[in-house]
Amino acid sequence: MDIWSPHLTVAAIVEDAGRFLLVEEYAGGEELVYNQPAGHLDPHETLAAAAIRETLEETAWEIEVHAIVGIYYWTHPKGHTFVRTCFAAKALRHHAGQALDEGIQRAVWLTRDEIAALGPKLRSPMVLRCIDDYLAGQRHSLDLFNYL
Repeated sequence: MDIWSPHLTVAAIVEDAGRFLLVEEYAGGEELVYNQPAGHLDPHETLAAAAIRETLEETAWEIEVHAIVGIYYWTHPKGHTFVRTCFAAKALRHHAGQALDEGIQRAVWLTRDEIAALGPKLRSPMVLRCIDDYLAGQRHSLDLFNYL
């Protein structure tokens, strides 16, 4: 019997003057796509800490998370299921000389319209949905999560 195991991931919506921080990365090592700074949770790490770490590793930007935009459930056409917690965050400081994670080509700042125009180059439909929910004002307290 196969054991179903969804991927628990985090993402950060970092907005500055109408532009959003994204990464251009290789998905599965082959296709160049765009995504929020995002990734998997490490053992014994809070969701917010994972979003902060992933953003720094993928973009060289330090951030501060201040709200939860939403929790998203999506199944890739190849069958992998993802449960993503998306955080709203503020950019604090850029470390220009820092190397980016393997597979990350560059960090870019794009408007919502520029992101929407990327269409099939977005890593998943969660990318634009998270931004649209953020722009609609969707915010939840970080206290939504309880760590026991």
